[in-house]
Amino acid sequence: MGYFKAINYWVLGGFEGAKTPYQAIDDAGNFGLDGVELTFGDCLKEDIAEKECKKIVSYADKKGVGLKTLAAGFYWGCSLGSDNSEERNKAISFTQKYIKVASWLNVDRILVIPGAVDVAWDESRPVTSYKSVWENSTDSIKQILKTAKEYKVNICLENVWNKFLLSPMEFKFYLDQFDSEFVGIYFDVGNAVLNGYPEHWIEILGDKIKAVHFKNFKRDDCGGVLHGFGENLPEGDVNFKNVLNELEKVGYNGPVTAEMIPFSRLPDLVLPDMDLAQKTAKDLIKLLK
Repeated sequence: MGYFKAINYWVLGGFEGAKTPYQAIDDAGNFGLDGVELTFGDCLKEDIAEKECKKIVSYADKKGVGLKTLAAGFYWGCSLGSDNSEERNKAISFTQKYIKVASWLNVDRILVIPGAVDVAWDESRPVTSYKSVWENSTDSIKQILKTAKEYKVNICLENVWNKFLLSPMEFKFYLDQFDSEFVGIYFDVGNAVLNGYPEHWIEILGDKIKAVHFKNFKRDDCGGVLHGFGENLPEGDVNFKNVLNELEKVGYNGPVTAEMIPFSRLPDLVLPDMDLAQKTAKDLIKLLK
């Protein structure tokens, strides 16, 4: 199956938005990829206007580079599942603008983090009970869903290291409550390796998978830490053959985006890294040929 092959902006432009969307589009095209996943809140500023988005679309079309998904790192510091109503409202407003910007870019899938019990690498963030995160994030997403339906943009909830929705069955049960074609999972194969096998997630979640991130992870002593996310897409405990077989079984035909953030380099992680980006693009093309 010929997947749409893309690369996430952060390896190209870092977390501070060091490159313009136009430069990131050029990079993806030069790497021979089908597209680039731009990021809202850094690469794409929160106050970006519709006119500028249309210019970006026109430029991408001219370069033959597709825009299928958007990502955002915003939610680690402002949660849809927070016990603080002011914080939740801020996250809701951010997501509503995020959806509008996606629609201006003709993008129909955005990555959203539903909430977090804690943010293990940020001690300033509070611990919130699992029950509260479930209830608060459910209410927030129901509010956002009205905007998603209006603009026909899918809310793609990513499986992340948030101590929430830790298994595919939990995730499916959570998604089922919305009973909406506009809510699904942004499935990250590397994030699933800590306590499971990504192919098992795919088997259970099936058509609820709206987008896929590829990265790898190396377990250590039956578990793992952030350093398990390495620099080489093919190296780690993800069995990409099994993953691709299962994606084919469930009929997945959406984008596959490499999201390479080599936490193995901590505390000296520096992005952007164009050498890493170019190598990752080659590896992704080889995996999906």
